[in-house]
This record gives sequence, structure tokens and C-alpha cells, in this order.
Amino acid sequence: MLSIDIIRNNPKEVEQGLARKGEKLLISEIIKLDESYRSDLAQANEMRAERNVASDKIARAKKLGENSDKAINAMRKLSQQIKVLEEKTQSSKNELDQLLLGLPNIPHESVPEGKDEKNNQLVREWGETLDRDFNIIAHLELGKALSLFDFERGAKISGSGFPLYTGKGAKLERALINFMLDFQTEQHGYKEIFPPFLVRPESAVTTGQLPKLADDMYASEKDDLWLIPTAEVPLTNIHQNEILSEDQLPINYTAYSACFRREAGSYGKDTRGFLRVHQFNKVELVKFVKPENSYKELEKLVGQAEAILQSLGLKYRVIELCTGDLSFAAAKCYDLELWAPGEEKWLEVSSCSNFEDFQARRGNIRYRRNSDKQVEFVHTLNGSGVATPRLLVALLETYQNKDGTIAIPEPLQPYFGNEVLD
Repeated sequence: MLSIDIIRNNPKEVEQGLARKGEKLLISEIIKLDESYRSDLAQANEMRAERNVASDKIARAKKLGENSDKAINAMRKLSQQIKVLEEKTQSSKNELDQLLLGLPNIPHESVPEGKDEKNNQLVREWGETLDRDFNIIAHLELGKALSLFDFERGAKISGSGFPLYTGKGAKLERALINFMLDFQTEQHGYKEIFPPFLVRPESAVTTGQLPKLADDMYASEKDDLWLIPTAEVPLTNIHQNEILSEDQLPINYTAYSACFRREAGSYGKDTRGFLRVHQFNKVELVKFVKPENSYKELEKLVGQAEAILQSLGLKYRVIELCTGDLSFAAAKCYDLELWAPGEEKWLEVSSCSNFEDFQARRGNIRYRRNSDKQVEFVHTLNGSGVATPRLLVALLETYQNKDGTIAIPEPLQPYFGNEVLD
């Protein structure tokens, strides 16, 4: 959530920042509503003070045996006026909060300008394309040949976009998850969490999924709970409505979770196999940091996600997203894309974002500085470390052998239990 103070004091800068993200939003309505709300609130406070004075006078008059009927009637009228004004201010506050919740985060000044993904910038590329003296088989055909997954039976159970992992495919999926969790906890000092997969609406508001992305989420309306689209949601809300100490920061959490996404806006996109599914597995990385360190921590976060791909020997590239391609909540973001030789395309497997204090304001996540005891909002960051579906695609297509078997990368072998998948 954007600070109302920033909007009040720098409306043109806020509008320009939103315009960089492709949002043609005029904040004049917010400013007008805020002014009205504050004016009514001040008037209500003055009237409450007046009522308190009148109440004291009436009490003194009664002690002296004086007639206070006129004063009592006047106070009753005043109380009714206060009630009407309180209802008005509460209504204005609710409306103002909803407008603020609808405002996206403003891009950091370093984010390259651009309208959409075509304007994203290549930061670096790692790894080489492996030479093969045979035709590379795409993951769908390869998976069927090795009985790794069954999309047809998955669809029979739950509908399209819900993969069914079978046999060694299920074992490989579990191996990837355990490998990535151990890697981040042991190599980078993350604390492992196993979170709930259903969250209250306010938790999804904190991270920016609600109300903006409600159509892309699955909900249990009867219980007023939402299935998580990413473990970012429960991890970020661990410290909802808390004041942390400066000594606690940075806090680094990692978690495995299943992720659920309706992706209502995915019509026309490539939905074959694992390229776009409604349920998938992911290892998430979330950071709580001091504001002055957040962009240094963003670069560390990207490197920690990259380390997974490097350890598996997979070709990838780092892309810096332009202003028009940033998510609703992100101030700056890098995507990691794997090369899938069978698909002959780059596949996104991770987004690493700095949200600055955008999520912290929505979730009221703060910390107290040691020097002056002032309380400030933390900065939050998150990144995929990484999502498994497209990782699996790149792994199968990169390490397939001429005889149709799959070589298992050395770091993954202790988790899978074999050097070759056949």
C-alpha cells in the first residue's frame, strides 16, 4: 500500500510513478476524499471535546441541585450529531482504504522504462547449450515414454491443468523439492517453514493478491479462506501486525508449498504439459529487511535463486523487468528463465522482487530501530527458489540421453537415489 502521506505531499510524483507502470490513475479523488475525511474527523473530535465539557458542567449542576434539563437536551442533540459524523467518517475511511488498496506499487527509479515484456532487459546469461547428436524429445513425449506423469488421468480427477506425477516422476519431483530446501537452509542460512496452504483474506491483502487478483485465485467461500498462489502469502504474514526488533533483521524464510492459480487471464497462452498449470510445487524465499539494505538484499536473493540452477548445470538467463511488466506489488523485479532445448524456448522459473514497504504497510509489519527507538515499516522481498514444473521440463530435456534415459545431475543423485532415470 502506498503511504497516504506521500500521496498528500507529492501527488504529481505519485501519478508519474503510476504512469510508468502503465496505470493512468488520477489520485485527485483520493486526495479529495482524504481531505473530507480528515475535516470530518477533526470536527467530530471537536464535538466530542465539547460534549465532555458539557457533561462535566451537567454533573456539577446536579451536585448543586440546579436544573440541567436544557443542557441535557443540548448534549443529546450534540451526541446525535456526533453519531452521524462518526458514521460518515467511517464510511469515508472504508472508501479511502479500498481506493488505496487498488493502487499498485511505484517502480524504483532504476527500473528500465517499457510498455511490456518486449522491453525487458537481459542482465546476464549462464551456461552453455549442450551438443547432442540426436533429436531432443520434448518433455511431454519424454514423460509418457518413461511414465513420469499422466495429464489425462490428472484431468479426469480434477480437470485440465492439474498434473498427476507417477512412479519415478513423483520421486524426481520430491527429490527436487528436498534438494532445493536443503540447499537454501544449509548454503544460505534460510529458516525452513512448512506453512498452511489456506489463508484468511487479510493475508492475501497483505501481499497484494486481494482484491486485485481475486479472479486468479481459488477460494473456499464457505470458510472465507483462499488457496495460496504461492508460499509468499503465508510466509510474509508470519509477522503481520508485529513490531520486530532491529536485531532480528534480516529474517530469511524458505518453504515448500503447493501453489494454486486459476489464471483467468491465461487464455491463448501455451498451456501444454507443464508450461502453464493450475496446481504446481514451488520452493519460496522471503526476506524481511531494513529499508536501507533492501536493494542489496534483492541482488543476494537473485544470486541465491541462481545458485540452484547453477548447481544443476542448467542454462539460464536473468531478465530485469521493465516498468510496464512489473507485478502489482513489485517496485523492482528480476526473472530467471531456463532454456528448454526440446521446447526451444526460455521458460520463467523464478521472479525475485523487492516490494519495499508496500506489503509491510498492508500487513502492518514494522521494526524498532536500536538508535532512536523509532518504529518503521520493514521492506519485504520474495523470490522463487524455484518453481518445479518448468524446472522439470528443462531438466528432462537437457539431460536426456540418446537411448531415452535421463541423466540425473550429481547434486540431485543423493535425493533421487540413482544416477539415471530409465
